[in-house]
Amino acid sequence: MPMTIKVYEVDREGRTQVLRPETEVIPLDEPEYTHQFPACECPICAGGTP
Repeated sequence: MPMTIKVYEVDREGRTQVLRPETEVIPLDEPEYTHQFPACECPICAGGTP
């Protein structure tokens, strides 16, 4: 199922500016490895005490 994406920016006054017009994209079945978040290394997730 195709999706659409439109890239724009908003300034401090709330004005928008289109950086890239709406374009049709096809999502990946599985995300690429480089797009995944790294494992959390905080003391709570690592099993230690904060």
